[in-house]
Amino acid sequence: MDNGRGRISLREIFTTFFYIGATGFGGGMAIVSLMERVCVHRKRWLGLDEFMHGLAFGQILGPFSLNTAIFIGYYLRGSLGGITAAAGFISPSFFLISLLSWLYFRFHELPQLQSALKGTNPVVIALIVVAAAGMVRSKVKSVNDWLLVAISFAAVAFFKINALVVLVLAGIWAFGRGYYQKEHQ
Repeated sequence: MDNGRGRISLREIFTTFFYIGATGFGGGMAIVSLMERVCVHRKRWLGLDEFMHGLAFGQILGPFSLNTAIFIGYYLRGSLGGITAAAGFISPSFFLISLLSWLYFRFHELPQLQSALKGTNPVVIALIVVAAAGMVRSKVKSVNDWLLVAISFAAVAFFKINALVVLVLAGIWAFGRGYYQKEHQ
């Protein structure tokens, strides 16, 4: 697969996503923000538009940060690149969660552990807000974009509409708007 970026080795894909998996902290959006910094800005493996498309596709099913990693790996090296990126990305989590699970079930009644776990919640929320703010600054430019952000947020946050439904409706809206603009130029 030639994407104009040269041939990125499977080893580099694995080590990059292992690094992201090992240092990414705070859940989906915080990790996606790290993925964007590393893959788009630092390594320049793909553009922001391709990354945002991969993120949108990734949110359709299951764990979207893993799906985004698979998308990037596939973009770089096809199916084998996607599998390699996924393996690199989930390896640190698998080993760390296995260790933490063992520790938790062995020591879960300690008050110090309970306090430590509760103390991480505000940090995770802050990381997610920072990631979202960065994406808003780079992609939300027009009044129409802001309107879609507000409607999408309200649909998911207040009306509990499934994110997939919101994405499909936004895609239909964007397609229809683009078609209308093209026909009425």
